[in-house]
Amino acid sequence: MLLTVTDVEYLGEYTLLCTFSTGERRKVDLTPLLSYPAFEELHDKNKFIQFGLEDTIFWANGADIAPEYLYENGMAA
Repeated sequence: MLLTVTDVEYLGEYTLLCTFSTGERRKVDLTPLLSYPAFEELHDKNKFIQFGLEDTIFWANGADIAPEYLYENGMAA
């Protein structure tokens, strides 16, 4: 079964609550990713919260995150 993100909620700071195609929900702190060039402009929380959802989370600047990363680095919620 292909793992996808089916729902996402902003929890504050740089943390998202992701619901996966398995039905599981995980809380993911994305702060560590902000040091990478693709995510650098997302330090601006106004830009960070403007994410989209299409099988995974993405932003207008082209940054996205593999659902597997979100699942493996998230804490059960």
